[in-house]
Order: sequence, then C-alpha cells, then structure tokens
Amino acid sequence: MDMPAEDPFQGYDAGSFYCEFAAGREGDGSAAATIRSRIAALGLANLRSRARAAETDLFNLGITFTVYSEANAIDRILPFDCIPRLITAAEWTELDRGVRQRVAALNAFLEDIYHARHILKDGIVPADLVLGNANYRREMEEFPVPFGTYVHIAGIDIVRDERGAFRVLEDNARTPSGVSYVVENRHLMLRAFPDLMAGMRVAPVDDYGQRLRAALSEIAPAEVLDPQVVLLSPGIYNSAYFEHVFLAREMGVPLVEGRDLIIEDDRVFMLTTAGPRPVHTIYRRIGDDFLDPTLFRPDSLLGVPGLISAWRRGHVALANAVGTGVADDKAIYAYMPRIIRYYFGEDAILPNVETHICREPAGLQYTLDHLAELVVKPVGESGGYGITIGPRASTTELERTRAALLADPANWISQPMVGLSVGPTLCEEGIRARHLDLRPFVVTGRESWVLPGGLTRVALKRGSLIVNSSQGGGSKDTWVLTGEFQSGATAHGVMR
Repeated sequence: MDMPAEDPFQGYDAGSFYCEFAAGREGDGSAAATIRSRIAALGLANLRSRARAAETDLFNLGITFTVYSEANAIDRILPFDCIPRLITAAEWTELDRGVRQRVAALNAFLEDIYHARHILKDGIVPADLVLGNANYRREMEEFPVPFGTYVHIAGIDIVRDERGAFRVLEDNARTPSGVSYVVENRHLMLRAFPDLMAGMRVAPVDDYGQRLRAALSEIAPAEVLDPQVVLLSPGIYNSAYFEHVFLAREMGVPLVEGRDLIIEDDRVFMLTTAGPRPVHTIYRRIGDDFLDPTLFRPDSLLGVPGLISAWRRGHVALANAVGTGVADDKAIYAYMPRIIRYYFGEDAILPNVETHICREPAGLQYTLDHLAELVVKPVGESGGYGITIGPRASTTELERTRAALLADPANWISQPMVGLSVGPTLCEEGIRARHLDLRPFVVTGRESWVLPGGLTRVALKRGSLIVNSSQGGGSKDTWVLTGEFQSGATAHGVMR
C-alpha cells in the first residue's frame, strides 16, 4: 500500500507575522487554498526539481545582475521563489490609489521647490533640508517640464506590518530598478509552473513596455509627430545592464550609451550606420552626476556633453528629470504625510513607517536613547547598505552606530523595527515563512498608471529582514487576483 506523500507545508509557521496566504482575506476566493493543494499534489521533491530548472533557465537567458567587489565582478541571477505572492483585488485597489497619490505628491513637491517654493516658505519642510541637499539641482530652477511630471518612473517600496496594514518604507524617484524581474517572473511561472497558474484570474503585466513607451512619447517635444525614444545606459559594466537591454526590447526602442549620441545646434542625434538620427525622448539610467560632463562631473565618460542645454531648450525630453533625488531622500521621506496633506488636503492613503529624523535634536536624542530597539539608516545609501537593526545588533555594532550618529546626525534616520509580513517560500528545509516587501512601479506621462503587482522581494535567509538582491534576497511572482478561481481554464486563458 502506497504511503501518502508528505505535505510540503508541514512545518510552515508564520508565527506572529502577517502571512500573505492568510485565510479569510476579502477577494481571495479559493486562490491560496488551491495553490497550496496543487503544491501538495506536486510533492516537495518535484517542486524542488522544477524550481532548480527554472533558475537554470534564468541564467541561460541572461537574466542576471552584477555584484562587484574589489577582486572581481560576478553575474548572478536574482534567486526566484516559485510560490507566488497573492494580492486580492481589494488590497490592490488600496495600493493602486496609494502609490498614485504618493507619486503625484512627489511631482507636486518637485514642481514647487524648483519654482515658487511655497512649501518651504510656509515651513512645512525645512528649507535647508531641501536647498542644502546634495541631490538638489539649481539647474532645474524655473525650468518647466511637460505636465509638471518630474518622476516618470517611480518604484515605491511597501511593507506590511503585523496587522496586515500596508506602509511605505521608501520612495525611489531617480532610476528605480527591478521591473524586468516582474515581467520575467511571470513568464517563468507560465513556462515552468503552468499547472499552478491554471484557472487563476491574475492581472497581466506584459504591457509594461508599451505603457512606458507611450508615456515617454507623450513628453517629447510637442511638434514631433512620431518621437524617437531611446534608453541611455551606462553600459555593460552596470549591475542592472540586463534590465536596460530588457526594457529597450520591451519598448521596441534603441539601447544607447553616451558615445552613441551627439549634440548639434542643441539637438540630440543618435549615430547609426545610415547617419545621424534625431532623438526626442531619453529614458536615462544614468545618475545626474554623470549625465552631462559640461555641467556636472567633468570626468564623466558615460554622459553626453551639452545634453542639459538641449533639454532646457525643449529639443529633447529626459525621464526621469534631473534633480528628482531630492524628493526621495530618506530625510524628506519623513515629511511625506505632511507634503501630501499640504498639496492635496487629504491624508496619505498609505502611511509611512514612523520615522525619527536625526538632524533634528529631538529625533537624534530619541534614536540614541532607544538605539537597541530601532532600525538606523543612512539617508544617502540604498540596497540595504549601512543599516543597523538594533534588536539584532551586537554591543560593538550599536556603539559604532552611536558614534556615527553623533559625528554626522544629518546623515541618519531611525525607524521602529516593523515585523514584515511573510509568505511561504521554498527553502532547504522545506516550505518556510520568509519576510517580504513589495515595489509597485508607477509610470507617469500625462497621467499615471501602476503595473499590477510589482516586484515582491523575499529575504531568503532565516530571520533576515533584508530583501535586497545585493544582500542575498530573492523575488517572487506577484499575483493580483482579479476574480474567482475558474477550475477548467488554462494559465494562458486567464492571463490575457
């Protein structure tokens, strides 16, 4: 007599954390239960085998990012977890509204600080925090941009607390990355796990490239009927180069480097075998400092001399605009609820995580007094670097952080440690709970659109709260459920 297969979810325990497979969520229908039963039918060994094959597929397709060290550069895949993250239609409605509001506020703030500066004059945000910010660009003062849109592509990092409430952890308004994994993860699920997706009514993500190109075409010079859009990349040595290639392909536009572009009479041209070709919109994946050596860093070999002059004269459009970094600074983040209320007269749909600004005496003192309870972050870093998680830090680490705070308080913020939600994740010991975050991507031209779902990052190490790929995190496909499960439908049949 055959013994029943062991339940792959045996030993799964979310503990006190909110689980993304929680029962009884509005709009879930039977999605979570169906996926769980299908995984149980597959069995753990089969699931592992197919997951390994899927990761091999990622590497063979070149879906990698580059990690640099002093010794070498290594191409790695972003580890992929085959158990999806589920977001119900009701949850997505809240997220969609919340991130649109957030990006609209970022754009209103940027429009204001580079023009009338009402928010600074009214004392809502300290003027020196903006005007003294390293990412504030005086070149943008009194420079109008189409539709008042400075942030055309935004990634808003969102976490879920112990009660399941969504909270914004960080704004990314410069050159946010990761959207390629959203689309490729979906393709991978359709190829490798069609039986998990069969009958699931899930919002599609395949039209991101078309949406992005349309938004970038909208901001091109008004007189151009068929604008030429290009993606400007630093080149093959950039850690996100795969994404640059991917997005250019998805949009159907040329991928260029600085050496491929020239400026003549304040107009931008792309060098081709058929001769120079006009360029009207540039989606740039190069930071401000390296964009134009005649205005910013003179030693930059990545940018295009004279590009900013061509932009200011209205002959080309840039996305994202120069100077957006001042809006996604971690110190400005603390003021975002006030910024939203100031411009729109309404509360933030998605609240912040409580934040203490160490440049302010009260914030610094609170942080020093509660150092062992807080997460301390440098305002200028990204990728999970420089963070001290107080409850998990050693005495030596805490004292080192205390010294850094006292030496340069303006470089730091602190937040309470949020018990990030968890989702079932395939690990060495079986299916276990691992912490998650979410990065929805917002595309804004004349109007805004949010890619359904976004990038779910997962901290693969047991107990870890760091989800960043550079720190060992992975990703999951994010399913926004749009209707009830249909038992006879194929995966492709419900995706399109």
